[in-house]
Amino acid sequence: MLTWQQTDQYYRDGHTVQPDFLSPDEVAAFIAEIDRIGDGNTLAHHDDTRMEMEPDQKPDGTLVRRIYEPCQHYEVFRNYAESDALLDEIQQLLGHNLIFHYSKINMKPGRVGSVVEWHQDLAYYPLTNRDSLAALLYLDDTTADNGCLQVIPGVQGEPLLNHTVDGYFQGRVTEPVDESTAVPVEGKAGTIIYMNCMTPHASITNTSDRPRRTLILSYRAADAYPLYCAEMTQSAPEETSYVIRGELADTARFTMTEFPIPRYKKKSKSLYELQEESRAG
Repeated sequence: MLTWQQTDQYYRDGHTVQPDFLSPDEVAAFIAEIDRIGDGNTLAHHDDTRMEMEPDQKPDGTLVRRIYEPCQHYEVFRNYAESDALLDEIQQLLGHNLIFHYSKINMKPGRVGSVVEWHQDLAYYPLTNRDSLAALLYLDDTTADNGCLQVIPGVQGEPLLNHTVDGYFQGRVTEPVDESTAVPVEGKAGTIIYMNCMTPHASITNTSDRPRRTLILSYRAADAYPLYCAEMTQSAPEETSYVIRGELADTARFTMTEFPIPRYKKKSKSLYELQEESRAG
């Protein structure tokens, strides 16, 4: 269970860190499953409904950038997402009634792992309140060299930063960011990070020879309902969401009087693609 110092850090800073949450055997089992999923896939020939490949490689390159919704497709990840060890801690942060929201695995292969620019998760899927978090599980020893998570603490209660240009959602913060306050979140394999949906975060390119694989599981309070449902919005059509503990709330709880709705100029596959298109203008 989380200590009071860890829960206090989450509410104060918008994130908290717990080393050694996964055992070495659990880490090894996840990596073995990731290897199995990626086996035989190349940039030219892969199932683009299940994974996204690193674009800067030859057609026969095998470097995967992201695995989509592993909990929906692979039992080992879904079972873990529903485990008491994990849900007991999330309950400490979000309350007794919980909804599983979505999952993904960000891969960041050595030397080519894609950059992720500053953004806030709730910008992608507006909800009626901010009781939503991502549980990020490092599956490799993770440092600044191989592209660890970076966060800006203590601003999760402030208004959403601007993520638009000319009224269109860019998938990244488009106003100046004071990176002097950014904190790199390093950790050994097995570390878990709980991060509030309003915490600005980013990760730089992996400049090392080591991979940086991260399993990301998202949860929200059962009274946090989607404000907006459209094809490109991550909360819609809610195909991956379900009550994972407790029960669904009869009413939505509102903690904000207004919240920006993401409007897309064109369809993009993922955060990576959307941010790349934004940088290219």
